[in-house]
Amino acid sequence: MSNSAADTEPAQPPPEDDHAFFGQPRGLMTLSGLEVWERFSFLGMQAILVLFFADTVANDGMDMDPGTAASVAAAYGTLVYLVSVAGGWLADRILGSYRAVLYGGVLIACGHYCMAVPTDTMTWVGLGLISAGTGLLKPNVASMVGKLYRTEDERRDAGFALYYMGINIGAFAGPLITGWLGDHAGWHWGFSAAAIGMTLGLVQYVAGRRHLAGRKHAAEFALAPAPMRRAVRLIIGGAVVVAVLATALALAGRLTMDRFVDVLTVISVIAPIVYFVVMFRSPRVTAEERGRLRPYVVLFLGSVVFNFILFQAYSTMILLASTNARTEILGFTFPAGWYASALGAFEVALAPVVAAVWVRMGPRQPHASNKIAFGVILGGLSFLLMVLPTSGHADNVYRMAAWWIVGSYLLLGLGDILLETSGMSATTKLAPKAFASQTMALWFLSLALANGIQSQIVKLYGQVSNPAYFGVNGAIAVAAGVAMIIAAPWLKRTMHPVH
Repeated sequence: MSNSAADTEPAQPPPEDDHAFFGQPRGLMTLSGLEVWERFSFLGMQAILVLFFADTVANDGMDMDPGTAASVAAAYGTLVYLVSVAGGWLADRILGSYRAVLYGGVLIACGHYCMAVPTDTMTWVGLGLISAGTGLLKPNVASMVGKLYRTEDERRDAGFALYYMGINIGAFAGPLITGWLGDHAGWHWGFSAAAIGMTLGLVQYVAGRRHLAGRKHAAEFALAPAPMRRAVRLIIGGAVVVAVLATALALAGRLTMDRFVDVLTVISVIAPIVYFVVMFRSPRVTAEERGRLRPYVVLFLGSVVFNFILFQAYSTMILLASTNARTEILGFTFPAGWYASALGAFEVALAPVVAAVWVRMGPRQPHASNKIAFGVILGGLSFLLMVLPTSGHADNVYRMAAWWIVGSYLLLGLGDILLETSGMSATTKLAPKAFASQTMALWFLSLALANGIQSQIVKLYGQVSNPAYFGVNGAIAVAAGVAMIIAAPWLKRTMHPVH
């Protein structure tokens, strides 16, 4: 391995790469391209997953009631982002970011190919592989984007906005393809398209590796050889024990789907608490870095609230669209899963506008904490908007105009751009050096917690009225965003060098 060509490559990309991609480093194109296809596969599959769970067995579905289908889909999201903690640690200590992303992509592709096989067993195996692969890929590819910039580089936020636009090109295209295939050919054909998309992403990632900063094989904070061997043995052994135990409990009827969902929710609450405690107490974290972690807790909670709303764009909102929204615009009929593409379309259109505004404003742009707060408020408003078309109906057979769902996704898309780009960018700046990839994983733990909470709350969907469900959840999110704005003076003082 030490004599391979990859090991002799320089750690930094060629100097001419620095402004080669719309004024950004060329490596941003490689990483954005990977995320186009990863989001194509992940969100393309997620746009039809809850419909697949809720569809009848006769239609190759799994015949779950809507609340259970949404809960299981949210639990899958919880597992995806919980595993990101292990992915960050593996990159920092064993694999290095480049290989962690590569191996993660391979696992994701294999998972989607498994889901293309029309059996329940292969569905669960596929979801497990996708969870493991996304946990390796997601925190580390975002961390690699951060490595393309110096801390004081004012292009950083604009670069993350362009990166996020790439993500949402995939988020737009994925549901169009998988939704059409799922509606016209069968759900497993939709999962096949997701598999092909991830494969294409891996090909372009490997082809563009020379433009990436820090792509060397060695982990940045690698374990010594003996501890590394012990860690690898423990990881493999632990995975085997957990798999065997889970299978045995499931066969014995002790591990039901409801209990599994509940366990994931509990873990999603405990994990970030433990992780924050470890970082605050670590001797490798300086007093200055520890001071920057305190405001990060507030950003973390803002992310939880917003993403609790965002992720329901692929669960309760899709279920609502499939039963109570028209699936035609100007005489053109489309699958309900296509509504998920509206979110990606708005983010593709708005991300470059937001990036241009931040570049033009330069140092006068709003503080990162205020950008995140505005995003949380917009997320809440997207749910409050749904109170209007769902109110005043004596039964549940009404059909709202498509524009109500589209308008909700417009608010949600703009909020997502404001929050996620600023949140990821701030994370790479606030991260203690010894926990670089792991702190990015901590940001994704906020997504796990959002999904964990969602997996419990969505059980109420269909049990309470739609105006009450969307109204209460939306109002809570708006209140949380306002609270962040009130805390802005303290956040600005303590988040240096974030502006």
